[in-house]
Amino acid sequence: MISLIKSFLKEEDGLGTVEIVIIIAVLVGLAMIFRKAIFNFLNQILKKLFDGSEDAVSKPSASEMPTMSISKSTS
Repeated sequence: MISLIKSFLKEEDGLGTVEIVIIIAVLVGLAMIFRKAIFNFLNQILKKLFDGSEDAVSKPSASEMPTMSISKSTS
């Protein structure tokens, strides 16, 4: 019986899984604590990336748009 308890205490198969679960729990906790700061940071980055995008895409003006003339024929 004592040898069974000793072998159980020496077994380390599940420790890797427990460590990963603890690390994930800590990361989720930190993300929840700093949620507003993370969202503000990401919003600032996205604004910097996409603020100049309107200049890069030029919309055709009314004078550049093709026109179609429909003529009526009188008979």
